Amino acid sequence: MANDVDALISQLTLEEKAALVTGDGFWHTRAIERLGIPSITLSDGPHGVRRQPPEQENGIGGSFPATCFPPAVGLGSTWDAELIERVGEALGEESNALDVQVLLGPGINIKRSPLCGRNFEYFSEDPLIAGELGAALIRGIQSKGVGTSLKHYAANSQETDRFRVSADMDERTAREIYLAGFERAVKDASPATIMAAYNKLNGVYATEDRWLLAEVLRSEWGFDGVVVSDWGAVNDRDAAVAAGLDLEMPESEAGPAAIVTAVRGGSLDEASLDAAVRNVLRLVFDHAHLKADAGTKLAVPDDMVEDHHTLAREAASRAAVLLKNDGGILPLAQDASLAVIGEFARNPRYQGAGSSQIEPTRLDDALTEIRRLAEADVPFAPGFTLDGSGDAGELVSEAVAVASSAEVAVVFLGLPSVAESEGYDRENIDLPANQVALLAAVAQANPNVVVVLSNGSAVRVSNWQGGARAVLEGWLLGQAGGGAIADILFGIANPSGRLTETIPEKLEDNSAFLDFPGRDGHLEYGDGVFVGYRWYDARELPVSYPFGHGLSYTSFEYSGLSMSVDGADASLSVHVSVTVTNTGSVAGREVVQLYVSAPSVQVRRPLNELRGFHAVPLEPGESREVSFTLGYRDFAYFHPVLKRWYVENGPAEILVGASSRDIREQGSVELRVNEPVVPLDRQSSLAEWMKHPGGQQVLAGVMQQTAAQNPAAAGMFQNEELIAMMGSMPLRRIGRFPGVGLTDEAVDALIAQANSAG
Repeated sequence: MANDVDALISQLTLEEKAALVTGDGFWHTRAIERLGIPSITLSDGPHGVRRQPPEQENGIGGSFPATCFPPAVGLGSTWDAELIERVGEALGEESNALDVQVLLGPGINIKRSPLCGRNFEYFSEDPLIAGELGAALIRGIQSKGVGTSLKHYAANSQETDRFRVSADMDERTAREIYLAGFERAVKDASPATIMAAYNKLNGVYATEDRWLLAEVLRSEWGFDGVVVSDWGAVNDRDAAVAAGLDLEMPESEAGPAAIVTAVRGGSLDEASLDAAVRNVLRLVFDHAHLKADAGTKLAVPDDMVEDHHTLAREAASRAAVLLKNDGGILPLAQDASLAVIGEFARNPRYQGAGSSQIEPTRLDDALTEIRRLAEADVPFAPGFTLDGSGDAGELVSEAVAVASSAEVAVVFLGLPSVAESEGYDRENIDLPANQVALLAAVAQANPNVVVVLSNGSAVRVSNWQGGARAVLEGWLLGQAGGGAIADILFGIANPSGRLTETIPEKLEDNSAFLDFPGRDGHLEYGDGVFVGYRWYDARELPVSYPFGHGLSYTSFEYSGLSMSVDGADASLSVHVSVTVTNTGSVAGREVVQLYVSAPSVQVRRPLNELRGFHAVPLEPGESREVSFTLGYRDFAYFHPVLKRWYVENGPAEILVGASSRDIREQGSVELRVNEPVVPLDRQSSLAEWMKHPGGQQVLAGVMQQTAAQNPAAAGMFQNEELIAMMGSMPLRRIGRFPGVGLTDEAVDALIAQANSAG
């Protein structure tokens, strides 16, 4: 294929090359008929296939029906890569049925703030979960021959001013948090394309950032696919080609003209354009054989519709998180006296707003599914309207009357679709005031209240959950979510979802509160690596529910933690195993989470960081050994001076449990690695010289020389209090003191000697 592509490139005119790296219309690559170069189709995802008819290709609605699986906010809460890979396979099958060659997803940006309007499309506040689960979805989709587009690369963690804002952060923060998930997904799953984000990173547009696209993505991580722009993300097309952006989407008249002008004017090397053309052609020829014949009906087959709806229901039931269950009020008996309250019960909010909206093949609502499973009549009252219309007092009165007549009131609350969407961020994390008031009134009439939530990102619960005995976080669960909720309420399914984002007691506790969403075109990531649970746990802030939390209808016991260390340095390997037992009376799934607290003297690190997880199904009384293997990177941080991954010697704590704050077993391993020595330079402080192996030797010589030439001046090197006071002072400046007399040239010579000896 490489030779064929190179032969084609040699036959292309400059204008054809420029056209090939720009889309044709909204969703297609450009064909060159004279050379037999076909077009392929890209389509929005990532939790369904949003293939539009040709006449509707420039809008949000009007797509062919497809299975709407739970968005990433739900899939992420399963912590189950195997399940998500199966969902990916289904998405690949439907992509083929709808003649889509590249499905745009998954999205794995970090949920830094719960206010981000697009959090429902992202997996987690933690890069390990985002990368692992994103890789699983990629593997599933691409197993069916369909390409994926890992997005949005990088640091696209807000919607406000998303086309221009600069995400400003140091390299350590970028590497450890905002790039780490992308690195894992690229290396583990090889996505066909990477989608460059709208925003800037440290003042440079992501579509024009050579460090981001060429140095990190291609040279370091080995990515060999296509870098495609987010739709409308290209600022200067010639600069984007030079930086490593291959394909501009959608079609642009200005883009090809800018490329041609730049090449002819000498400001753009045609070899850079050829590289982009080569990548696009490889993508096209790798996937063009999957295109449907002209006239083929585009539709998901009936048998696939049923099978995938069943899978969507399974995924939804595994995604919901049982936050609270006082007194074991759940599960409900099917013959219990129930009342259902809340408009979301009959008009489900099952996906987020924006470009990812799927036209579902069918849609379950919870009210119908509850009534189908219940063995008694289930009265209903809407309690509120989704658009705020109607007589609020009358709606609440009706709901109170219905609740009063039942043993248990199941109240469906959540965020209206207008509250969170692509294109803008949320203003707060509160439920609508009328819903909170409704809950208070219902709880006063009936103490047995179960709340079911519908929302795409964390909502505050601290100001109302006292009125509920149980809270089931239903997120956005896709087209089969209504049935999944009914299954959980009646115990047909045992809840196994776990939080992949912390639920704070209030917005003000969030690490991004003071700077989100930035100003004057810049957003400072001042919290650094302390994002999500890393922030809340380091500051010992109270939270409503911690990262990793989720209840079950059974109970689990951990025992027998064992650890061993093999290898050294880059080949360091730590093996961890623990036994988990289902000590309850029903089958369930436990999500076993492993955290590491690694040693650090040189930088400030989080108290603990997620480094492994397994979703483990267990029958009543069953025990299973769960194993993890940790490598060098699991104990490393990105050194801000050495610009590399770095592990310090010393004890590392291994913590295994059910959340970041529910550790059941822990132990310690001793790390013995050859720590790279940070080289000294002109700005190195006296303290750094004294810690540096070669610096200590050289400094001893300086002290001796100073003592011989000026005994009075030598005293400063012998007084411990004075040394401590001057510890942060660069040696170069101390050298200027009277009696020391170190010139810059002399300091440079000492630096060379020390670094050589160290």
